Amino acid sequence: MNYRHIYHAGNFADVLKHAVLALIIAHLKRKEAPFRIIDTHAGIGHYDLGSDEAQKTGEWQDGIGRILADSPPPDIAAILAPYLGVVRAENGPGPLKRYPGSPLIARRLMRPADRLVVNEAHPEDGARLAALFAKDRAVKVLALDGWTALKSLLPPKERRGLVLIDPPFEEPGEFSRLVEGLAAAHRRFATGTVIIWYPIKDEHAVRAFARDAAGLGIPKLLSAELLVRAPLSAGGLAGSGLLILNPPFTLEAQLAALLPYLAVSLGHGRGAGSRLSWLAGERVTTS
Repeated sequence: MNYRHIYHAGNFADVLKHAVLALIIAHLKRKEAPFRIIDTHAGIGHYDLGSDEAQKTGEWQDGIGRILADSPPPDIAAILAPYLGVVRAENGPGPLKRYPGSPLIARRLMRPADRLVVNEAHPEDGARLAALFAKDRAVKVLALDGWTALKSLLPPKERRGLVLIDPPFEEPGEFSRLVEGLAAAHRRFATGTVIIWYPIKDEHAVRAFARDAAGLGIPKLLSAELLVRAPLSAGGLAGSGLLILNPPFTLEAQLAALLPYLAVSLGHGRGAGSRLSWLAGERVTTS
């Protein structure tokens, strides 16, 4: 258990993941009924971009740093507004110094009646997460294995909500565990929205994962992938993807506009691009 997200906070993968998270929360808020957000691999909640760890990689500079320095067209600005609103609120005027992780983005966007459950198994990171929300009655902090937490927390009593599954991918077999987790989430919370994040390093492994996920027979499963470079023969992160179970009806059109913009804004030359598809085979969009 060595993965520490501080080295990668605010990178291109976070931009896509957190923009989608914010869009789905905004959609859930269209109805008055309260909802619950469950984050199974939550990290520490917020990140100091001036820390030695963040400075060592500087990944945020090619992620959220680029986005905040850009002037996107109005339609893209509107799509990014829920996400970037939280980022800007955490920093105030002046340069970017702090990056909110998924727990803090969720908390900032929730309403008083909504609830958040965050889980982090890494002892040090879990302690920091607990300290962040120590006096917040709307947030419950757990320190379980992420997959154990997923099974124990579903279905939420509200019967409305969102689950974010973002494992560290530091052990073999993580794609298989994602498929198993997706199947379990669908069985236990068939009407809920689930976001699953995965890295794109080995295209063969990613395509096998997509086939296995499609083979579950889940009818509403949207795949969104962002590549910032061509996959490298030696490995390395070339892109990231999201599988979204029961996406809001507005999300496909939003991603169809957002993904090409992110590929141009965050890409590194040849190989940058995006893919958007229904794994049930309804439609495929590539750019």
